Parts: sequence; C-alpha cells; structure tokens
Amino acid sequence: MEQLKILVVDDEARMRKLVRDFLTAKGFRVLEAGDGEEAVDLFFAEKDIALIILDVMMPKMDGWQVVRTIRQSSRVPIIMLTARGEERDELQGFELGVDEYISKPFSPKILVARVEAILRRSGTSTSDVLETGGIRIDKAAHQVTIDGKSIELSYKEFELLTYFAENQGLALSREKILNNVWNYDYFGDARTIDTHVKKLRSKMGEKGDYIKTIWGMGYKFEVSK
Repeated sequence: MEQLKILVVDDEARMRKLVRDFLTAKGFRVLEAGDGEEAVDLFFAEKDIALIILDVMMPKMDGWQVVRTIRQSSRVPIIMLTARGEERDELQGFELGVDEYISKPFSPKILVARVEAILRRSGTSTSDVLETGGIRIDKAAHQVTIDGKSIELSYKEFELLTYFAENQGLALSREKILNNVWNYDYFGDARTIDTHVKKLRSKMGEKGDYIKTIWGMGYKFEVSK
C-alpha cells in the first residue's frame, strides 16, 4: 500500500516529532523540514507531497513566504500552525490559499483528523482497497466481501475491520482502538469495542477467527496461514 507523503515544517524538533508520531501511526509517510527554505527545497524535490503542515514563525523563510512560493505552482493542501491565534493571521492565511488554520497548543489527534478530512475533500486518500485472507475491503465504496460474497457491516464495524486489517499482527489495546476508530470525539468506555468485535466476528463467519482476543489487553488481527 502506497503511503501518502506529508511534509511537516517547524523549527522545533520536539513539535515535529509529536506530529510525525501521530501521522505515522495513521499510515502516512512523514518528511520534515526545520525552516522555510528547507521546506521549499524539499517540496519541489519530492513533487508528490500530498499535504503540508506548516508553522508560521520560522528562521530563514517564514510560513507566509513558504505559502506564497508554493502557491505560485501548486494547490497542495496546506495546514498552518501558529502560536498567536490572531484573526488577522487567519485572514492572511486564507487569502494566501491556506486550507486550514490551527493554533498552538493543539490536540495531535484533532490535527490528524483535520489532515484526513482535507485529504478526503481534495480527492486524495490512502490505498482504497485492502485484501487479506480472502477478505476484500473497498474503502472508497465502503464495501466488504469475504471469499467474493458481500457482507453488510455498520459504519463502525467497517471502520473497525479496516483498522484491524491495516494493523495485521500487531497487539492492539482497547484504548488504542478507541483512539483510532472512535477518535477523539468518543466519551464512552472500552466495552463498546467488545460489543462491536462480537458482532463483527459473527458477520465474518469463520473468518471472524482472524480477530484474536488478547486477554486483559485487547485484540490482534492475524490471518491463518
């Protein structure tokens, strides 16, 4: 599965690492730049960057200059980060063609959700089809077939199966599943995962055995050889 490239531009290494870790966990490939000049050079060298996360205040070339330079030749989605959060900054950003504006400090989970939403709006997404162990997941059509037969899943069952398939062989805690499938807007408890897994296994028939229970922790999706 081809990974989408995201360029993270910030002069703080700690901030870049924080954003990189959350994006990498979601399956993106992250490139980093510590100043505006490096960002511009990297963007034009790579050519296939899907989205840029860009800090405003940086040495050598600030975020506004970076946007102006890139917008001369590209409509790549850009999310601006700023510590100031002033209205005039937001207005300037939108006038220059910035797609989203997030003030520091921010929730990395919300940033990732914004990234995914922008990529969906721009018609860019990760690989649309996953196939493993006789299971075919078409993310664009929101359809699942098992050995060629279509099965009906609820929205969350579909998201859960997709998450399992994208993380084959990894032990996934209930907390991690909640954070990634239910995302930051969920305020319930982990028992809802067990309920959804039970229903999902039932609908998957014998393929439901691919979802292994790790007692006291969570689940692992493992395709039988």
